[in-house]
Parts: sequence; C-alpha cells; structure tokens
Amino acid sequence: DVQLVESGGGSVQAGGSLRLSCAASGGTYSSMCMGWFRQAPGKGREGVSGFDSDGSTSYADSVKGRFTISKDNAKNTLYLQMNSLKPEDTAMYYCAAGDCPVCRGGYCFRGRVRYWGQGTQVTVS
Repeated sequence: DVQLVESGGGSVQAGGSLRLSCAASGGTYSSMCMGWFRQAPGKGREGVSGFDSDGSTSYADSVKGRFTISKDNAKNTLYLQMNSLKPEDTAMYYCAAGDCPVCRGGYCFRGRVRYWGQGTQVTVS
C-alpha cells in the first residue's frame, strides 16, 4: 500500500504563509497523480490543487494565485505553498494519490483518489 504523511500545518494570522509537505512511500504511487484536498468543520472534503499525468497543475478558483503545488521526485515529496492565507482557508488538509487525473481544469475528483494521508490542520485567524 501507499503511505502518505503530511506535515507543515499550524496556526497563522491572515495574510501569512505556510508550506505543507506530503511524504509518499510504498506501493506504486509514482504512477499515480497526486493532489491536495481540504475539509473545513461541518463541510465536505473539497479539492484544492493537483497534478495531472502530463505534469500540468490545477487549482480551485478559491486558491488560484495564492497557492502553489510542487513536487520533488527525488525526495518523494509533494508540497503546497500557501500564501496570503485567509480565515476561510482554515481546514484539515489532506494529501491524496490516485488514478490520473485527480485534479484537472480547476476541479478535483474524490472518486479517483485511492490513498489519503492522515491530514494536517491549518488554522488562519
């Protein structure tokens, strides 16, 4: 099985920045597409950003221009740089790996996710 371990969450004031990391191991994650989802209290899990099979990136409209997804294949790590954070970005953030595309054209597809991380909390006040 694939293991995904997130880190980098925390509490920050509005306008601040955080960088989330997701370390991947095991299984065949290298053949999968990876992305980030988030879930705020009382709300459903929504897609934030992800890679498609051709390396292109996708962002939800709510984070476009503020968040940047990247990956370091040598370190088997996925990142999410979050700038200009807003209180509405407060949520548990989850790393995901699944069948491509997990995210495309601004949309992410929960049904294509095969593996989830345990989540890392981001709180913006």
